Amino acid sequence: MTIRLARNPAVLAIIFGVYFALGKLGLAAAGFNGAATAVWPPSGFALAAMVLISPGIWPAILAAAFLVSLAALGHPGPAAAIAVGNTIEAIVGAALIERFAGGHTVFNSARTIFRFVAISALCSTPISATFGAAGMSLAGAAPWPDAPYLWMTAWLANLTGILVVAPCVLLWATSKFKPERWLAPLEGSVLFALLVGLGMVVFGGHFPSDVQNYPLEFLFVPFLLWTSFRFGRRETATAVVVISGVAVWGTLHGFGPFVRDTQNEALVLVQAYTSVMAVTGAVLAAAVSEHKHAQRQLRELATTDPLTGLVNYRRLLEVLRAEIARSQRTKRPFAVLFVDMNGLKRINDKHGHLVGSRALCRIADTLRRSCRNTDTPARYGGDEFAIVLPETGDEGGRLVLRRVCDRLAADNDKPAVSVTGGVAVYPRDGESPTLLLRAADQVLYRAKSELAARRAAVKPETLKTGTLF
Repeated sequence: MTIRLARNPAVLAIIFGVYFALGKLGLAAAGFNGAATAVWPPSGFALAAMVLISPGIWPAILAAAFLVSLAALGHPGPAAAIAVGNTIEAIVGAALIERFAGGHTVFNSARTIFRFVAISALCSTPISATFGAAGMSLAGAAPWPDAPYLWMTAWLANLTGILVVAPCVLLWATSKFKPERWLAPLEGSVLFALLVGLGMVVFGGHFPSDVQNYPLEFLFVPFLLWTSFRFGRRETATAVVVISGVAVWGTLHGFGPFVRDTQNEALVLVQAYTSVMAVTGAVLAAAVSEHKHAQRQLRELATTDPLTGLVNYRRLLEVLRAEIARSQRTKRPFAVLFVDMNGLKRINDKHGHLVGSRALCRIADTLRRSCRNTDTPARYGGDEFAIVLPETGDEGGRLVLRRVCDRLAADNDKPAVSVTGGVAVYPRDGESPTLLLRAADQVLYRAKSELAARRAAVKPETLKTGTLF
């Protein structure tokens, strides 16, 4: 799939257009020193595109880099050197990230993020900086004594572009939008508005004082914390882009704490600030996401039966308490279906415990398929199961049990399994989880006694799978 995308003319055209547009945007921030820019967004986009699609998109990157550099410098020689360096930078960075940092999942953990930073700072961006400085010096577009400075500014600009833009592109391209809270879009809009407003105060010259360069850049840290804890990695990367854009724009126009006597000093300071904020935001968001994922796993382990995958006794009691509270509020009853597997010991003795465990899983799967989405099947313990049936009475519970028995009877897997069940209804049969389960259990064992009596009265050769309830 990725190879076909890399050869698709439409995809290459889109990559070319986006790279060229981002290059123009980066040149708009080149007011510090002519061609020197604080951040070079195309470097981050090129790296992310190659990680997502394939290094085979390099022709589009090369062509776009050449044209945008030619438009800025007017010399084809240096423009070609810069384009080659930017293309090789993206290819090398994508290959190393794919090999050592998890590929498109690089921002899922702090460990791979630090590898991403090391690869970008030490392996890929020095390539483009070397090609650019050498090309401009060899072509006479810049004097040789300025080559170290050109190298440093190009390295920092490309590194900043990668650290700021690549996380945003990768995370938006690989993450699904699933808001966990219905107020999340509103909260995100408020966060974005406050972020931009603070940016105008710190970097936009709107601080209520005659002095417009107070060192207030640390005020953005709480917003990174807010975004990381309340949203996720993708939103944090977007917040970093907003912060970086405001910082570069404000410093370029002479506002904010990074304004210095020389533009070179301001350039280095704003590059360092945006890079540090990008790494801090990415690592913080990844750590918070890992912690939330670990919490979900622990909760799942604590509330899920490891054999059948159904909720366990602890979670069953929680569901029953919640249903009791809801029933008290709505004045509508609900049912509890208690199910017991027939003959588990016989199956274990004859076929072994592995077959018995498989039989329990078959029953659990049948319970799932026989329930509504609002029902909660659970493993009570051993060979006993329970199903919480919201807004259901006796007849509904017996209907579900009949459906379960019919599906087990139609199951061709061996050995054949069957169940017996009993139904209790809240509040008629009990007003607490314990009383409800006890009432359903009593109905179940009356049914089992009746089944045993019937089997005792029938010749063994005429017995069939029982579905009594």
